[in-house]
Amino acid sequence: MKRREVLKSVTLGVGVAAAVSKAPYFFARTARAQEGPTIKVGILHSLSGTVAIIERSLHNAEMLAIEEINEKGGINGKKIQPIVEDAQSLVQVFAEKAKKLILEDKCVAVLGCYTSASRQSVLPVFEQYNSVLMYPTFYEAQECSYNCFYTCQVPSQQLDDYVPWIINTLGRKNFYLIGANYIYPKETNREVKALLQKYGGKTIAEEYAPLGHTEFSTNINKIASSAADVVFSDLVGDQIVAFYKQYRGFGIRPEDIPICSSVTTEQENAAMGGENAAGHYTSMSYFQTVKSTENASFVEKYRAKYGANEVTNAVMECAYIQTHFLAQAIAKVGTDPDALIQEGLPGQEYLAPQGRVKIDEKNHHAWLWSRIGKADESGLFQDVWKSQDWVHPEAWTPYLYPNKYCDFTDKRVLDRIKAGTGKSGTLER
Repeated sequence: MKRREVLKSVTLGVGVAAAVSKAPYFFARTARAQEGPTIKVGILHSLSGTVAIIERSLHNAEMLAIEEINEKGGINGKKIQPIVEDAQSLVQVFAEKAKKLILEDKCVAVLGCYTSASRQSVLPVFEQYNSVLMYPTFYEAQECSYNCFYTCQVPSQQLDDYVPWIINTLGRKNFYLIGANYIYPKETNREVKALLQKYGGKTIAEEYAPLGHTEFSTNINKIASSAADVVFSDLVGDQIVAFYKQYRGFGIRPEDIPICSSVTTEQENAAMGGENAAGHYTSMSYFQTVKSTENASFVEKYRAKYGANEVTNAVMECAYIQTHFLAQAIAKVGTDPDALIQEGLPGQEYLAPQGRVKIDEKNHHAWLWSRIGKADESGLFQDVWKSQDWVHPEAWTPYLYPNKYCDFTDKRVLDRIKAGTGKSGTLER
């Protein structure tokens, strides 16, 4: 059988499985979504609280993309209607709002979350009610959910070239790890430590601060008196602004001990001031300074909508991309969740500000570009290294989990989804 025929067969099977227990709800929801005058899409980010500094930019980018799509006539003649919710930087609120967007608002899909903690809090909701989550943030990998599409960087695109570059190009081998106390920084630092072992680096210290904690004088004192020659930071939100300001205030120069981050973007640099960011590094798929026609248009449109002094950043670009991915998928197969998941979204391509990108046909992650940037006095990142082509997304980090991979086209995965015994695409070699 051809792949399309297999997928249609599986779609029917999933529909039958759903019909056994929840047919009235699922069929009614799908019918309402298709028959309504608009296509409802949920926007779920923190517009208040400690992570709002970055999440608001994701919300803004998604709203910009929706505006673009609607101005061109919408999707098959229907306009997208965004339903916006503020999760307030609280993990439990994300799950509550996700349920509301699916059950009460009847959204076709939700664009949302930022932290891994928030994503993991909502995944059971999307899996239970068989809805689509588009997740726009770099994350630690080691996950593949049937109901989630991951549209920003994973370690194979963010760390695998970055850590050896720090060691070999910057000549920095003694890493001081500091991060926020939750899933993403801890898992990311596991990956960093594995890469340090592989490339001859060393972990000097590893510390975590609670989300919302913004007093780092003790940590900076430890860094200054240690043997570290580089700080690897995966602090988030307001923590980034506080840490960089205090770091510079302490008198540590980037020429002596640079900060290399996997989280810091132009958004946090704008909040802290370019003088505090200058000389430090980050690894992302996109920078505002990318030279392309698509990026020039993106930056111009964003500033026209949100303000001439606004900056663009990597995660908001991923949020912008995923909105277009979703629109293209709905135009192709309609609003049925299984059709979107199995046929609509896999393989979608888009000419993005960072370059051409696509959703992998097997693992629900995105092929993206890899870049390393150095902040200048304005707070913008200038490329010091970039990949020669888009980079394959590894849903499971091979040097930590060599026997695991993700493939939603594998019959074993499709069979368990059809049988209702699991929503993970993970397989063992």
